[in-house]
Order: sequence, then C-alpha cells, then structure tokens
Amino acid sequence: MAPAPTGRLHIGTARTTVHNWLFARHHAGVFVLRIEDTDRARSTPESLADILDAIRWLGLDCDEGPDVGGDYGPYLQSE
Repeated sequence: MAPAPTGRLHIGTARTTVHNWLFARHHAGVFVLRIEDTDRARSTPESLADILDAIRWLGLDCDEGPDVGGDYGPYLQSE
C-alpha cells in the first residue's frame, strides 16, 4: 500500500488498504506500507501520522513500513 501523506486517509484508500491487508493475510503474505512522499509541497509529517493512526484505527497491522522497518525498505519513496 502506498498512500501519499498530503492529507487524511481517503475512504477509497482506506478500502484498498483493508482489501490488501485481507489479501496478504489470506495468502500468508506480507503487508507492506510504503509512503509516496514525492509531493514535497503538500506532504507533511502530520499527514503521515494521520495515515498511520487511521490504519491502526481500522485494526490493521503492517508487517513492514515506516514505523516498523523490515527487509523491503526504504518505506518512504523519497529515500
């Protein structure tokens, strides 16, 4: 999953995130969160925090991501 941190998690992105998480879990896969932070003018740390909070609120856990780490990094596109 690769949302852009330019605002709150959009309902369509939330739906896709849930679908991807369920697919990964059903197939014994890995759910990786990568952040598309290439829009430097609009990307903010607050938006990234909101996205991570929304994913947690949905009850989803990331196997790898910017706040978890792992083998598939980097997790920020700008890196």
